[in-house]
Amino acid sequence: MKISAYIATSLDGFIARENGDLNWLPGSDGNEAGSGEDYGYRQFMESVDILVMGRHTYEMVISFGEWPYGEKQVIVLSSKGIEIPENLAEKVESSSSSPTDLVDRLRKSGAKHLYIDGGKTIQSFLQDALIDEIIITRIPILIGSGIPLFGELDRDRKVQHIETRSYDNGFVQSKYKVLG
Repeated sequence: MKISAYIATSLDGFIARENGDLNWLPGSDGNEAGSGEDYGYRQFMESVDILVMGRHTYEMVISFGEWPYGEKQVIVLSSKGIEIPENLAEKVESSSSSPTDLVDRLRKSGAKHLYIDGGKTIQSFLQDALIDEIIITRIPILIGSGIPLFGELDRDRKVQHIETRSYDNGFVQSKYKVLG
């Protein structure tokens, strides 16, 4: 099973402002970013069986109004209960499992590709050495402070650069294989 993180950061490495706000991120208001470019997201999502996100990310996505993941199965990691609207009850489930236990369960169920989203969730999967690939799109803006993509680790995690692509609007996307 492949496990990938796909996320955007400011140039200075933040995924959100300190209060969780994404107003610096083009398209964060639910509107298209303007260029029509999807930065490989559609193709990536077509390869994914299950999206795993944290509660804060889920609550942010729910606030956008329209559910962006179609029929894709979504698991929200949270130690607290979450409210799942009736129209999403077939697609969204909540779990308080550890990343390792969740991956074991999903591997046994036949999942092929997990998409991990949300800062704390990505950090916990990295801490448990469960991420195989990281795709980071850097947005050309400095926000000065906020929620960092990466947190403390118990040891170094080596990565191998796979590719980098730049876009006309200044976005730069890099893909890395996590080696250990």
